[in-house]
Parts: sequence; structure tokens; C-alpha cells
Amino acid sequence: MALLIIAVSVGATIFIYQYFVYPVFLSPLSKIPNAHSTCSFSSTWILWKRYRANENKAIHLAHQRYGDIVRLGPRELSINCVEGGIKTVYSGGFEKHDWYSDVFDNYGIPPMFATTASKPHSVRKRMVSNVYSKTYLQSSPEMRTISETILFDRFLPIFEAAAQERTAIDVYSLNFAAAADFISAYLFGLADGTKLLQDDEARRSWLALYQSKKSHGMWDQELPGISSIVRKIGFRLVPREVDAATEKLEAWCLKMCEGASKRQDTSIPEETDSNVRSSKALVFNHLSHRLTASAAKDSTPALGHSPAHVVASEMVDELGAGQETGSIALTYIYHELSQSPSLQKKLRDELLALEPPTVYPRPQQRIHDSPQLPSPRSLDGLPILHAIVLETLRLHPPAPGPQPRVTPIQPTTLAGYANIPAGIRVSAQAYSLHRNAKVFPEPEAWKPERWLDACREEKEEMMRWFWAFSSGSRMCIGSHFAMQEMKLLVAAIYTNYTTSIVDDSGIEDIDGYIGGPKAERLLLRFERA
Repeated sequence: MALLIIAVSVGATIFIYQYFVYPVFLSPLSKIPNAHSTCSFSSTWILWKRYRANENKAIHLAHQRYGDIVRLGPRELSINCVEGGIKTVYSGGFEKHDWYSDVFDNYGIPPMFATTASKPHSVRKRMVSNVYSKTYLQSSPEMRTISETILFDRFLPIFEAAAQERTAIDVYSLNFAAAADFISAYLFGLADGTKLLQDDEARRSWLALYQSKKSHGMWDQELPGISSIVRKIGFRLVPREVDAATEKLEAWCLKMCEGASKRQDTSIPEETDSNVRSSKALVFNHLSHRLTASAAKDSTPALGHSPAHVVASEMVDELGAGQETGSIALTYIYHELSQSPSLQKKLRDELLALEPPTVYPRPQQRIHDSPQLPSPRSLDGLPILHAIVLETLRLHPPAPGPQPRVTPIQPTTLAGYANIPAGIRVSAQAYSLHRNAKVFPEPEAWKPERWLDACREEKEEMMRWFWAFSSGSRMCIGSHFAMQEMKLLVAAIYTNYTTSIVDDSGIEDIDGYIGGPKAERLLLRFERA
């Protein structure tokens, strides 16, 4: 009995020391301000904020109160600075946290985005980075064909009909469809990509599948052990509908992969209708060739998975990222512009100076001529358009939430606090970086003029804090694609139409890793300019 008492006492002492005394008083993290009084010994506070979809605002408030670095849990930190912050973590080789594992896997295979280690990520990135470079995209004949086809044959006819009929339309779902059609055509070619702008039923189904997955990642990402145990004993924290949606989306993407592969292998023409323009499965073909070549040299390519399945996993990830983030940004651009008729007029004057302008319907003499659109370089050089896009991405970043990394083996210094040990989860979030009032005065106001009126030094400082696409070697590989696509679609709309709000209830941003309007809708009226 005495031995049992001693054993229990020793165990209790070790437990109290390990889970309370050390993290609260002795850990190097104990000197860092706590976001909440319990954060030094418990993760309950931040887990509750994540569960209640209030994480971004809660972390931002903590930074406002306590400074550039705050402690969110016994082994978790948040940073909100450039020097000693995002430059150290995201440009300094910190590996991704396991938070990305499993949830972002497709077919059980991690895509490049979910690869936690830097080396395999770097290998994969080199295989596709060229086709996402700004130079390649701006000069790509495939991208021009895709842009002209989607813009004139699918996108603008919808808005022209709405303007003629004086009917309000939900631009959120149409932006989702346009972004999906653009990125899928670049991945798989026009023939095998989605055609959601033309197919209302497919658009509703596709959007519903993605929306059903958005709010259920917390358990598997933050508490994977508990989620696994609960599932084994017959209960589920994540509804079966979420798994079913994942399976349907993966099957849908696999069908596009199979179509692109068949055309690649047999040289089947893109379309049977000679009047329909075609494009190659550019990214699919590029990655397939690179992985096949890699597999020929390596007997265990891509962590033991076949090149075909690795390509499919990558395509699901790039398709999802391209369509969701693009649709969110475009929705907020239209919403903000719809509240400013005078800025719409200034933007239209800038757009009409392009050669050729994105006029719809196209003049008859230009229908079969080239070019049909202004060059991407000329669009990229428009200061008002650029300021509108940047300011919207600042105030309404599509991915506003934390981007978790892990501190390396060697002790590191963050925001002036030294000897931070290995294995600590550390994140920054665009939501907070973009609200630094010293860099962005009146940070809650949408002010494109801040980008137009700033001097060179001020612009450089704003860009240092601009984090809509993250930073470092793991930043969004599709950032140039997204910017080119958004500028083209905004130019097409505001060259031809004026917009006004019919119903913007629920336009407030979702507080989560991925943002977007809470109502997932925005009704606007379009009129000929």
C-alpha cells in the first residue's frame, strides 16, 4: 500500500511538473505573453475559438493587446511581424505542421501543398513552377485561348442576359464557376475541364459538395487522435456526408484526368465542332511527363505511389485552390465596387484605353481576328485595376487564417524572444498582418487609393506586409494565375457594365482558414455602361 501511495505521488508530481510547472514557469515560452490566462498550460481556449469559428479575430485581438508574438497554447505561438516573424518562419526553412496532413490529402496521397517536408515539396514544385510563372502565363497561347473562350462564350453572355432582362444574379456562384472553368481548362484543357458556367445543375452540385466540406476540418486537423478513437468505437465527429462529398469530388476530378490522359495518349482532337476552339491539358501533361521521367529513374517514385495517382492528387488540390480562392476575391471586388459608382467610372475609363478593350458583344470585324483581348501585360500595368485587386485581397484575403509551421531542431529567436525550442507550432495569419495600422492606416476601410497615392517607400512597406498568397518557398504557386484571371474578369465586367447591390446580407467574411461571405451569395444588378 505504501509503495502504491509513493508511486501515485511520484506520478502526480511528474504530471504536475510536466503539464503545469514547466510550461507555466520554466519553459522558454513562459516569457511570451499569453493570448488567454490558460494558454500556458492548456490549448482549450484556442481550440474553442476554432470550434466556434472565431479564431482569426481572437488571435488578432490578442496581438493588438500583447504585441508581435503571443502564446496560444503550451506549444503553440502566433506571430504578427515581418522581421523576426514571417521572414524567419516562412523564408527560413521551417517545415509545415502535421495540421496539413490527411485533411488535404487526395486519394490518400499528399499533394504538393500538404507535403510537410521541404525537400519533397521542392522536388514537386520544380516540376510545375514553370507553367505558373508570370512570364509563361502572360505569353502562353493556351492561356489566351482559354481566356477568350471562357470570357466570350461562357462568362459575358450570362451578364449580358441579366442586363437585358434587368434581373439580379448571384455573382458568388458565378465567380465560383468561372474560377473553376478557368483553372480546370488550364489543368485539363477546355474539352475535359469543367463547364460550370454553362451547366446550372452541375454548378449547384459542385458548389454544394465544396460547401459541405468547409466547416468540418477542425476535428481531424486539431484533434486527430480523438477523432480516430471516436471513429473506431462507432461514432463520428465528422458527418458521413463530408466523406461522401470528398469521394464525389475525387471521382469527378479523376474523370477529368482520365479524359486528359486519353487525349494525350491518342491525340484525339479537343472538340468535334470545328467552330469551338481547343487547348491542351497543359498542367496535367507537364506534370505527367515530369513524374513519368522521375519514375523511370527512381524505383520508389512519389513515396511509393504511381505517377498517375500522384498527378490526380495534385490536380484535385490545384483545382480546389484555384476555384475557391478566386471566387471569394472576385465576389468582394464586385461588392466593394458596387458601392462606389465614381470608382467604377474611373476604372472603366482606364479599361477603355486598352487596345483592344474587352468590349462585349465583340465587333463583327474582330470576331475572327486576333487578338480578341488586351495583352496580360497591359492589363497588369493598369494602376487603378491593380490597386482595386490588391486592396480587396488585403481587406478580404481568401485565406485569412493561420498557416502553421514547426520550429526547427536548433533553438530559434522569434519577435525578440530567444531559445524557442524545436517542435513548437508557430503561425502567422493574413488577417492580422493586413491590419497593421502603422502600415495600412484605417485598416478596416477599403481604400484602393492607398496603393495609388503612396510613395515608393510606402508601397514597398505595404508589400512587405501583404500576405494574401503567403511568402517564402511554400507561398501559393498559383498566385500569378489568380492575379491574371481576376484582372481579366474584372476588366470584362466593368468595361461593359455597371453594378449595384440588390442583396448583400451575409457578406461578412467567414472567420476561418478559408474566408468568403458567410451567406455564400451576393445578388447584384448589372446595367449596360
